[in-house]
Amino acid sequence: MNSDLQSESALRTEAMNILIEHLGVLNTERFINSILKDQFDYTEWQRDLWNDKTIEEIHQEAAASYKKRHPD
Repeated sequence: MNSDLQSESALRTEAMNILIEHLGVLNTERFINSILKDQFDYTEWQRDLWNDKTIEEIHQEAAASYKKRHPD
């Protein structure tokens, strides 16, 4: 994601492109439908997302992901 501020529309477009790239169209649609169907609570999900990881592990994964997307 660019460090520049993005409009909501640009953010949604970029997020959809990332999901489609990594999950494919069908699984992206399944993912979105599951969130809508289950009344997904982002705050609760985010709270539990990294419970089993240290800050260093999260940092290493984020750095590796960034390098993969920005090989320069």
